[in-house]
Amino acid sequence: MQTKETLKESTPKNTNSSTNQNTSFDPNDVLKYYRIGWESRNASLLGRKEVFAGKAKFGIFGDGKEVPQIAMAKAFQKGDFRSGYYRDQTFMLALEEITLEQYFAQLYAHTDLEVEPASAGRQMNGHFATRSIDENGNWKNLTEQYNSSADISPTAGQMPRLVGLALASKTYRQNADILSEYTNFSKNGNEIAFGTIGDASTSEGLFWEAINAMGVLQVPVLMSVWDDGYGISVPKKYQTTKESISDVLAGFQRDENNKGYEIIKVKAWDYAELCRVYAKAAHLCRTEHQPVLIHVEEVTQPQGHSTSGSHTRYKPKERLEFEKEFDCLVQMRKWILEEGIANEEELDEIEKTSFARARDARNYAWKAFNEAMKADQDEALNLLEKGANQSSNNAVKNELLEIHSTLKTTLNAMRLDTIKAVKAALRTLKNELENPIRVDLKLFLDRTKEENYDRYNSHLHSETELSALKVEEIKPTYSDESPIVDGREVLQSCFINAFENNPLVVAFGEDVGRIGDVNQAFAGLQEQFGESRITDTGIREATIMGQGIGMAMRGLRPIAEIQYLDYLLYGLQILSDDLACLRYRTKAGQKAPLIIRTRGHRLEGVWHAGSPIGTILGALRGIYVLVPRDMTQAAGFYNTMLKSDDPALIIECLNGYRLKEKTPDNVGEFTVPLGVPEILREGKDVTVVTYGSMCRIVMEAAEQLEKLGINIEVIDVQTLLPFDRHHAILESIKKTNRVIFADEDVSGGGTAYMMQKVLDEQNAYRFLDSKPVCISARDHRPAYATDGDYFSKPNPEDITEAAYNLMHEFNPEQFPELY
Repeated sequence: MQTKETLKESTPKNTNSSTNQNTSFDPNDVLKYYRIGWESRNASLLGRKEVFAGKAKFGIFGDGKEVPQIAMAKAFQKGDFRSGYYRDQTFMLALEEITLEQYFAQLYAHTDLEVEPASAGRQMNGHFATRSIDENGNWKNLTEQYNSSADISPTAGQMPRLVGLALASKTYRQNADILSEYTNFSKNGNEIAFGTIGDASTSEGLFWEAINAMGVLQVPVLMSVWDDGYGISVPKKYQTTKESISDVLAGFQRDENNKGYEIIKVKAWDYAELCRVYAKAAHLCRTEHQPVLIHVEEVTQPQGHSTSGSHTRYKPKERLEFEKEFDCLVQMRKWILEEGIANEEELDEIEKTSFARARDARNYAWKAFNEAMKADQDEALNLLEKGANQSSNNAVKNELLEIHSTLKTTLNAMRLDTIKAVKAALRTLKNELENPIRVDLKLFLDRTKEENYDRYNSHLHSETELSALKVEEIKPTYSDESPIVDGREVLQSCFINAFENNPLVVAFGEDVGRIGDVNQAFAGLQEQFGESRITDTGIREATIMGQGIGMAMRGLRPIAEIQYLDYLLYGLQILSDDLACLRYRTKAGQKAPLIIRTRGHRLEGVWHAGSPIGTILGALRGIYVLVPRDMTQAAGFYNTMLKSDDPALIIECLNGYRLKEKTPDNVGEFTVPLGVPEILREGKDVTVVTYGSMCRIVMEAAEQLEKLGINIEVIDVQTLLPFDRHHAILESIKKTNRVIFADEDVSGGGTAYMMQKVLDEQNAYRFLDSKPVCISARDHRPAYATDGDYFSKPNPEDITEAAYNLMHEFNPEQFPELY
C-alpha cells in the first residue's frame, strides 16, 4: 500500500505532462466536459442517497472515473462498440447516449422503454446498452450511432464478447469485397471495440483468456483498466502479481520483431495526458488494427464500491486523504485554473448548476416512475371502495376497507402492492358471488397480468417475424440420384451451401479450419472460402463463445464450435450470463443470433461422452437447444437457424458422423421446425419419449419388444428448448396410456424436465394407467470403453425391460416376469 507521501512523489499535483499545451484544447470543450463530469459525480452522490432512502434497491456508481471516461469518450466514434462494466456512466453521458433522467430511471427500475431505453428497468443501475435493432427486429445502421453492448454484472463477463466485437472489424476489412453491401455494419472495418474493466476484475480467468485471444488475433481493441487499488475491500497485493496489471502484462508489449499490445500507463487525474493518450491509442487501433491496453492508475472511488457498505471501513487514513486530493475532478479544476481556461467563479458556477441539474433530473425521474404506477393503484382503490359499499356483509365490508386503507397509505407503493391488494379482495369476496365488483377485479387482474408480462417477462426469444419459430418448414426431398454418404458429408454439403449463399456466415473453433474439424464436416471449406471465414482458434472455449457473441452483435452470422459437449462447461457461464439473456435484458434492443455447434452423447470415457442436459436446460433459457438424432436433421436445424435471428445450441450425435445417410436434394434449403416432435415408430402399448443418440437405442429396443408382443410408440422430441409446442406427446399418451422418458443425462436431469413438460404442462397425467417411468444414465460420468458405455448409460435392454414391466403390471398373465 502506497503512502500519501509516495503517491505524491509519483504524481506531483501541479505537474501535468501536457502543461502549456492548452492551445490544443478548445476552452468551451473543456468546460463542457467539466460540467458533464460534475453532473455525473452529483448523480452518483444523489443516487447513493436514493438507495439509502429506500427509493431504489441497490446502487453502484462511477464516481472517481469521470475524467478518464471523458477522455475515452472523446476518442470514441460512431460505429465503435463498447463492452464495459457498470461504472461507465460518465462515458455514456459524454456521448449523450444517456441522459441524467434516464440514469435515474434505471436506478428506480422504470419499465418504460422511452424513459429507460437500456433495459426497460430489467437491470440495475450502471448497466448500459444502446439499441441495435428496431421494433421489428431489423438491424439499425450501426455505423451511424455510438454502440454500447449490453452490460452484465459478473466480473470480467464483458471480456469474451469484446473478442468478437473487435474481430468483427477485422473480418469486415478482410472480406471487403463480399461484404461491401452490408454498409450498416461496418465501414471497411475501421471500428474500434472499447473495453473497460476494474483492476481487481483482471484477476478473473476470463480477462486473461480474452487478452491473450485478442493479442493473438491482432484486433482493434482499446482496453481500459480502471485501477483504484481495491476489489471491494481487497487491496491489490492480494489481487495482482507485482500489484500492477501493466507490469504483469509487460511480456505482451509489442516490439519491432513481435506483435502484441501497445501498453500505456496514465494517471486518472491528468486530463491533458489522458486526452493525448486516448487519441493516440484510438488512431493506432483504427488505422493499424493494433490492440492497445491503457492502465489508468490512481483512480479514486469517493463513495466506495457500492451502497452495500462504506470504504472507510477498509481504506487507511492516508489512502482516504490521497483520494480527496487526487480526485480527478479536483485535479481537473486545478489544471483548468493553471491553464487560464476559466476562473474560480466560473468553475464554482459550473459545479453549482451541475448539482442543480442532477437534482432536477432525479426529481423528474422519481415523479415519472411513481406516476407510471399510479393509474393502476387509483383504479384498484376505486374498485375496492365500490366493493365495500356494495357488500351487505359487514365483515367483508370492513376487510375490504382495511385492504383499501393499507394500499392507499403504502409509501411509494409498487405494482406488487396493488396486485396483492386486488387478490386479497377477491379472496375476501369468494362467497359474495352476486357482488359485481368481483367481475371488475378479475378483469383488472387479467389486464394487468398481460401488461406485467410485457414489462417483466417478454422477449426472452425473438417475437418478430424473424423468430426461429416462424421459419417455414421445408421438407427434405430425395430422388433416385440422391447419394448415400457418411453423415458428416450431409453436414458438409449444408455448410457449403450456407457459405456460398450468405457472405455473413463465418465459422471457427478448435481444429475447424485447416483439418475441417475433428469429424470432418468442414473438410476442405477453409481452402474454398478463406481463412478469415473458416478459422482455427486456440483452446479457449469461453472466448470462442464470446467471439461468437460479439461477431453476431455486429451483424455477422457465426457458427462457433465447442469441440465436445463436455467442454461446453468452460463456456457455460458466458452463454448463460450474456447470450441467453441478451434480448431479454435489453427488452429486444439487442440480439446476437449465434449458432453454437457441438457434439456429444454416446462415445467412451468420462470427458467425451457427456450429456449434461439438465445443466444446459437450467442455464441457457433464452437459447434454443436442438438435439438432432442424425446429421440430416442437424443440417435442417442449421438451415432453420440461419433464417432466424435467435441463438441456438445444436448438439450433434458424436457417434453418427460415419453412419450412412441419404443426402437431400435440397440440402441447403430444407428446414426442421423447432418444438415439433417426430414419431419414428407408431405403437399402441407404451409411448417412449427420447432424442439424439438415444433414438437408435430405443428403436433397437422396439424390435426386441415387438418379438415379446409389445408395440411401443417412439417419439423423437427433436428440440428440448422449445419442447413439443403443439402437445403431440399428449396425443400419443391418450392412445397408449403409458409413458417412458429416456435420455443419457443423470437422473433428475433431462428426463425430469421432459416429464414435467408432458405431465404438468400438458396435463397428460389424466390419461395414464401406469406410473410414468424415467430411464437415465447412472449418476456418474460414463466409464471408458464399450462395456463402460453399456453399464453407465441406458441400453436397449433397459428400455425393453422398463416397457415390459409396465405391460406386466397391466396384464401379468400375458406378460409374465422375465427374470
